[in-house]
Amino acid sequence: MNRNEALALLGEYVKNEALVRHMLAVEAAMARYARRFGENEYQWRLVGLLHDFDYERFPEPPDHTQKGAEILRELGVDEDIIGAVLSHADWNLDTYPRDSLLRKTLFAVDELCGFVYAVALMRPNRLDGLSARSVKKKLKQKSFAAAVSRDDIHNGAEALGIPLDEHIEECVAALADIKDALGLQADEAT
Repeated sequence: MNRNEALALLGEYVKNEALVRHMLAVEAAMARYARRFGENEYQWRLVGLLHDFDYERFPEPPDHTQKGAEILRELGVDEDIIGAVLSHADWNLDTYPRDSLLRKTLFAVDELCGFVYAVALMRPNRLDGLSARSVKKKLKQKSFAAAVSRDDIHNGAEALGIPLDEHIEECVAALADIKDALGLQADEAT
């Protein structure tokens, strides 16, 4: 599967623009980490782009990820990509543990990208000048983006062996690279 085919699959399965933006954000973060680690950027991008494509149709565990895996297998997608997608959901860890750098990275960037996006939306400058310190300050506010697992964000950075500040900076930079696609351009008045 190439990126255009993956985007077509998203177009077929995902109507929620926020969910599409989330998958684009995770794709960007996965690409950034693939370059950092010297890994296969093409493969890592696809994992990020596809990781939640089935969520709208199958939001309940374990259907989310498992139904998507069936669809991806029917399309002939590489099993390494499918296994990574499955590993990002806790209910699949017995069969698809986070035992590779690819799988750990998807877990590490998934929640954090959503959180960084939420923080950026609240700022007139969006991603411009967004620091790890500001993101961490928002992490301490339990009422802000309450559905985001703070434990997953901390555990993800730990699994990668990267300090949380540095991990946040990597994700902010990745999202900044595609800020137009994410609708996160700075307000004109600022």
